Amino acid sequence: MSAPAASELSVPDGAASVAYLGPEATFTQQALLTQPDLARLHMVAMPTISDVLAATAGGTVDIGFAPIENAIEGSVTVTLDTLAFESDLVIQREVIIDVSLNLLGTHDATLADIRTVSSYQVATAQCRRFLGEAVPEARVAAANSTAEAARAVAEAGDRTRAAIGTALAAEVYGLKVLAPEIEDHPGNQTRFVLVSRSGVPAPTGHDKTTLVVFQRADAPGSLLSILQEFAARAINLSKLESRPTKKGLGDYCFIIDLEGHIDDELIADCIRNLKSKQADVRFLGSYPAAGEQGPALRRDSVEAWRKADEWVQQLRDQVRR
Repeated sequence: MSAPAASELSVPDGAASVAYLGPEATFTQQALLTQPDLARLHMVAMPTISDVLAATAGGTVDIGFAPIENAIEGSVTVTLDTLAFESDLVIQREVIIDVSLNLLGTHDATLADIRTVSSYQVATAQCRRFLGEAVPEARVAAANSTAEAARAVAEAGDRTRAAIGTALAAEVYGLKVLAPEIEDHPGNQTRFVLVSRSGVPAPTGHDKTTLVVFQRADAPGSLLSILQEFAARAINLSKLESRPTKKGLGDYCFIIDLEGHIDDELIADCIRNLKSKQADVRFLGSYPAAGEQGPALRRDSVEAWRKADEWVQQLRDQVRR
């Protein structure tokens, strides 16, 4: 095993194109642009998350970038379910950004004029209280993305219509911010994942692994038997979520995020045991974990590995030949 790299994250397998949920100025593109290596790629805007993942799986683009979880609304089920049940895509990286939502309208509009508010349903759900208090008579309409909603309002030029989206979308589509930061809860964040058709990034010392575990039987203690594999090895779980398997009512599997990398023997041993004891285990990826402390943790991991390697080498030098 070689020391985990502390250098910048790199584009998977020399990828040249990346699909994202468009059009221009979505939160997905905003998150994508925070990654210098990805921002240099040819960006392909897609109308839906399903299209992003299908284009990646089908080879139309090299990699895809999609939201998977929001701090207020939870999982983005279309992303999670596609990765768990409908594709063989592998997560390469996670990106987490702060999300600030704004009510956007035409330049001659006021809050009192608004009768229709449109946006991506996950964004709309994050602003329920604001909508109920500020524009109680407005009808809520669904759009494929926050940016699509903003573009539609701009094209219509109707002051009774508004969209929930980014401040960047207001600039791009010539709209006015009628109300800033309208999300119902502070500290709102969205987690995105970069996916490709194959390959697992090298361990960095600050990694996360995502699994789908299917129970052998829906019986008392079945979840406990899964969790014991992690507890016995002191593996920390950062997420545990049940999802219907699509096979029948009451038939559920578990989506699990855990700290560590498949290249770690402890993690590999745990996954091996789960695979042998449960109905099935799907590996969705081992990848660098997001977070401000990530680079520092990776540097510490490199230094710890170097010192450990020197120590082991000193022991091995004592072996009589």
